[in-house]
Amino acid sequence: MSGGIDGVPDGVRPPPTDPMKGARGVFAATLILEAIVVLLSLLVLPRFGSGSTGLGFGVITGLAVAMILASGLQRRPWGLAAALVLQVLLVVASLVFVPSLTIVAAAFVIVWAILVWMRREVARRMAAGTLPSQQRDDD
Repeated sequence: MSGGIDGVPDGVRPPPTDPMKGARGVFAATLILEAIVVLLSLLVLPRFGSGSTGLGFGVITGLAVAMILASGLQRRPWGLAAALVLQVLLVVASLVFVPSLTIVAAAFVIVWAILVWMRREVARRMAAGTLPSQQRDDD
């Protein structure tokens, strides 16, 4: 094992990194941040007439708890689908139960649209073999 770098013997390449693992981490972090924002909306909910009912509080709290749980499930193949279902539920809840959440829901719809587009772009580049981690430096 002489001449190895970082404990890897000469001539042996470390396994390639999984870019989707990083994307799943971003999805989980986004869900946690979204849950925090949704829970913080409970503080301003009483100032707005509609939605400050027990049902409104229950819907907001339930969505936030579901987002926190879904953040831990992002490593599963269906993790992204669960996150997107929660987005749809947030939009529906903001339109039906808690109208004061509409701006928050719209902002996170935009965030998730960008994240899904970025994931699709990484998958396309992976398939084409053009990611930097897929490039060989044969010096």
